Amino acid sequence: MAEAVVIDLFGLELNSHPTLLKTLNEIHYHHATKAKFLCILHCSNVTKERDGEHDLCHLEAGNGFSFLMREFETVSNPRVVASLYTIKQKIDEKNLSHIKVIVPEHRKMLMKAFIDQLFTDVYDFEFEDLQIAWRESLLKPSDEINIPRTLQLEEIQNEIETYLRSLPALNGNLTIITSSLIPDTFIHGFTTRTGGISYIPTLSSLNLFSSSKRRDPKVVVQENLRRLAKAAGFNAEKFYQIKTDHANDVWVMGKKEPESYDGIITNQRGVTITALGADCIPIVFADPVKQACGVAHSGWKGTLLGVAMATVNAMVAEYGCNLEDIIVVLGPSVGPCCFTLPRESATSFHSLHPSCVRQLDSLNPYIDIRKATRVLLERGGILPQNIQDQKEDLNLCTACHPDLFFSHVRDGLNFGTQIGFISLRE
Repeated sequence: MAEAVVIDLFGLELNSHPTLLKTLNEIHYHHATKAKFLCILHCSNVTKERDGEHDLCHLEAGNGFSFLMREFETVSNPRVVASLYTIKQKIDEKNLSHIKVIVPEHRKMLMKAFIDQLFTDVYDFEFEDLQIAWRESLLKPSDEINIPRTLQLEEIQNEIETYLRSLPALNGNLTIITSSLIPDTFIHGFTTRTGGISYIPTLSSLNLFSSSKRRDPKVVVQENLRRLAKAAGFNAEKFYQIKTDHANDVWVMGKKEPESYDGIITNQRGVTITALGADCIPIVFADPVKQACGVAHSGWKGTLLGVAMATVNAMVAEYGCNLEDIIVVLGPSVGPCCFTLPRESATSFHSLHPSCVRQLDSLNPYIDIRKATRVLLERGGILPQNIQDQKEDLNLCTACHPDLFFSHVRDGLNFGTQIGFISLRE
């Protein structure tokens, strides 16, 4: 059952007002009682209007059309991408997922190409031929409307990227948190949630991860990344992200890439590596002596499995790093104020160090994964003064600060993602 119905009249010459009224009446009759959103996608053709030809805006008066149009929302923009993005925002605001697109046959592939780029698998689309919906084929496509059929996927991608670049940043300026421990030979930082274009509340606005289960498509996340790269000074084309498995495998860049891993190390210049975080700790590693760096994603499972020291040990083994030279900075994460685990899991943290657990006798004790990470790093040989985890803006609990950070604990499954990143300057 369609929750939203989008009627594509984009760029069409409307040669028969009675047919248009009849068709919209039929669509409204079949969908109005079930669909929560009825929309007409349309583009005014200024040239045709000047020549005196009919246009949707001019047909809104008389013969019942004005009354009927109150039952539809109309989205009109000269560009398909802008119209579809506006429709997406309206659909997301209503939290709808099942969408029917009634579209002329000659535009179906074009619409599908745009939709594939702008929507994730959260949405379920079905397409209906507009000529079938209209019993009389009196709606004639203009010559111009046939041209977009020749557009290649790359051209559509470029059109979408150009449009997204024109959108204003949301919810404040882009902010990067850095550490004074890491020298300027490295570009590094931890992101907050401000300064991007993601508009869905739990993903707004600098969400940096796209998946089939979220409403932010890859093209939006890529635009957020482009803006971050410009602000930080790294190359977005040489950007590598951990493939999280909540374990302790580490990818040595230059060797065969595993299917999943929670750490990356490299000594290649100009390459940016990054760890995701939305309560889990994004950790950045730097060795100014051997000119090598690393990142790790450390959730509670990865913390207990020792992913931080696994990343350190990989740097030692691959690049000859000395433990006393390695700097480790812990990015923002959930604090012991907000993170609990069942008692059987909490006992493992208590065994590591009693200070890592609060209220051990409760059913769900509070866990300090940051403290546990420091304990393991110091035991592994990292100098205490080379570990930064208490700087005020790094130590803020992600769940407690919705204005600054994304949080799975706080926001549920449709949560956004911030990152920690580092690269060796070229």
